[in-house]
Amino acid sequence: MLICLTASHKNAGFDMLERLSATADAAGPRIRSGHSAVQGAVIVATCNRFEAYLDLDAAEGESPVPAVHEAIRSVGAVAGLEPAQLRTTFGFVHGNAVAGHLFSVASGLESVVVGEGEIAGQVRRSLERARSEGTTTPDLERLFQRASQISRRVKNETGIGNEGRSVVRLALELAESRITDWGQTRVLLVGTGRFAGASLAALRDRGVTDVRVFSPSGRAAKFAANHGIEAVALRDVAAAAVSADVIVTCTTAEHHVVDRALLEAGRAGLEASAAGGAAGSPAFAARSLGLVAEPGEAAVERQLVIDLGLPRNVAPDVVEVAGVELLDLETIRIHAPLEEFGATDAARAIVGGAARAFGEARDEQDVAPAAVALRRHVFDLLDGEIERARSRGDDGRTEEALRHMAGVLLHTPMVRSRELARAGEQRAWIDGLAAVFGVVAETDAAERVSGARDTLRGDARERRA
Repeated sequence: MLICLTASHKNAGFDMLERLSATADAAGPRIRSGHSAVQGAVIVATCNRFEAYLDLDAAEGESPVPAVHEAIRSVGAVAGLEPAQLRTTFGFVHGNAVAGHLFSVASGLESVVVGEGEIAGQVRRSLERARSEGTTTPDLERLFQRASQISRRVKNETGIGNEGRSVVRLALELAESRITDWGQTRVLLVGTGRFAGASLAALRDRGVTDVRVFSPSGRAAKFAANHGIEAVALRDVAAAAVSADVIVTCTTAEHHVVDRALLEAGRAGLEASAAGGAAGSPAFAARSLGLVAEPGEAAVERQLVIDLGLPRNVAPDVVEVAGVELLDLETIRIHAPLEEFGATDAARAIVGGAARAFGEARDEQDVAPAAVALRRHVFDLLDGEIERARSRGDDGRTEEALRHMAGVLLHTPMVRSRELARAGEQRAWIDGLAAVFGVVAETDAAERVSGARDTLRGDARERRA
């Protein structure tokens, strides 16, 4: 049984999402080991989303609710959050609706910027991480692989992601009112990961040519060489920061990489440099690198800091420095544009159809044990009759007729099993086999699924009340 616990910009505060995202790597293994019914867990964590996709195997007659509550406790334990707080925040998706939800997420339909391009890769990497941790299952594999296929189809058939939509580009759009000429704008890029590459591409699209990069983890030189920009060393980052018109941060560091102290130290160094310095002094060295203003120049009067990191890369106290404005993910989320309904509707139609097809395939799997039991029952009877015919000297014609008759008898029940499964009426077919033939599957998967859905629906209604 597939279940999704979801917290996003739609139902959770930014502080909670930050805590959940910072500890996401530890959540999957902790959930997997927390309850025997949890067969697998895949965690999707982005700047505006934390989701746990679970594969539960509750024994016959056993409620899955304890396993779900234990999963929530596990998430709370690694994130330092109270389970009660998470239970009232997490959205709950189960059964066939899980496929529709993940397909929609992977296609960018649930993002702050609808159609944004980064999410498909994040979903794919979530599965890869689960594989490396040993927390995935065949059902979760199929679900996530199908999600990647659907996201590509949505992009190719609707064009919803062709405009390069992303949180990065939205942030730069919001910065337009503060920037008079992108071509003359000096930018310090802090970070060297995938978001850094997207940020650099978006900056260049706007005509920015003066970009330097700093990496808290020491990867700036390699990134700079690969992208044709200049790297900033740790000793020079304060000077580079105050000399930039725009600072864009997008690292995975779990501490603030830009704060008031850094900017004030940079300004103090710039003022000392402006007062003059002998060759060989730190001030002279900084000027020679082009990281600070030449003597007589002042620090930038207005400076924009764009924080795309989660956890936050920038301390809130930077706004206490004169002329500094902070644009963070929480602010960006508030200003996200409305959907373009034409492309979005087409994308949702693709997602809906794919989710139904995925659900039908899973529902047919629910009746598979009973179908196997029926076929075994019929063919056991067939083998007995064939053996008797052979003992009476059958020349093969009776055996042929019996095998043909068995195939004809099984055809209609098999067709009806698929029809009823797709209609959500697996129970009727399974009960019919038991009533007419006395056939009972060894693993009555449909009963567990049906009972689990009812229990979890009730639990969700109780939490909302």
